[in-house]
Amino acid sequence: MKKSLLAILLVSSVAVFSQEDVSETFDDTRVVNGHSVETNKEGSMKFIIAHRFGLLNGGLYQLFGLDQSTIRMGFDYGITDKITIGIGRSSFQKTIDGFVKARLLTQNTGGGSPISLTWLSTSDYNTLKSPANQEIEGKLRFSYTHQLLLAKKFGDAFSIQVMPTYLHRNLVPTKEFSNDIFSVGTAGRLRLTQMLSLKAEYYIAIPDQLSDANTNSLAVGVDIATKHHVFQLHIGNSRGMIEKFFISETYGEWSQGDIMLGFNITRNFQVKGRKYK
Repeated sequence: MKKSLLAILLVSSVAVFSQEDVSETFDDTRVVNGHSVETNKEGSMKFIIAHRFGLLNGGLYQLFGLDQSTIRMGFDYGITDKITIGIGRSSFQKTIDGFVKARLLTQNTGGGSPISLTWLSTSDYNTLKSPANQEIEGKLRFSYTHQLLLAKKFGDAFSIQVMPTYLHRNLVPTKEFSNDIFSVGTAGRLRLTQMLSLKAEYYIAIPDQLSDANTNSLAVGVDIATKHHVFQLHIGNSRGMIEKFFISETYGEWSQGDIMLGFNITRNFQVKGRKYK
């Protein structure tokens, strides 16, 4: 009887301790333009520089887009391992943005959650000067996004993510545009080596919400991960680097060569809980 009880306890202990949270579903907190399911560690500050050049089909006169560029600089901070906040400023439309990101579920290999789930809420404010003949009220300059990030990691090499998204814009150019936009994003990552990964990201808006001139955002690229930095190099058809821009204001057609080179560089700093010698 004692031996049977001991065996049950040993099996139960192995089952409990064999459960393990899956980490590094993606290499960084961004895929390309959009967020990944990842959050910052508690006390970790991330400085992000994102850059997009002009259209490659601008030819030699525009140096294949290198003569034109937009930039976003931002800071993300991990309040806990599961809650991250951030703020940034884009040169594109001189926009300030902020977000709150919360990890709700973490994929577990021992019979826990089969997926990772993160909630993202963002807000942005356009600071462009009003046209000479029209004053734009402050409240009309805001846009808001709410998004669920559902991700699953298959082994060490392959991860996928699905992003159902709701975007609300207080101001739209004409009545042809909808204030409310529902879209679904998909993303994937394929790890080639410990440092190098391929990734892709695609957002599709539900039909009849955008004007005929708008297109869906598609980007592909590579991640190069080091101990404190992640270098992301990619090409895509979206110029803006926040949800409002790449979901509702993408106009480039891949088939027409309307694609742009871009990169993200992130640097992590441990500002809380760091031990100094």
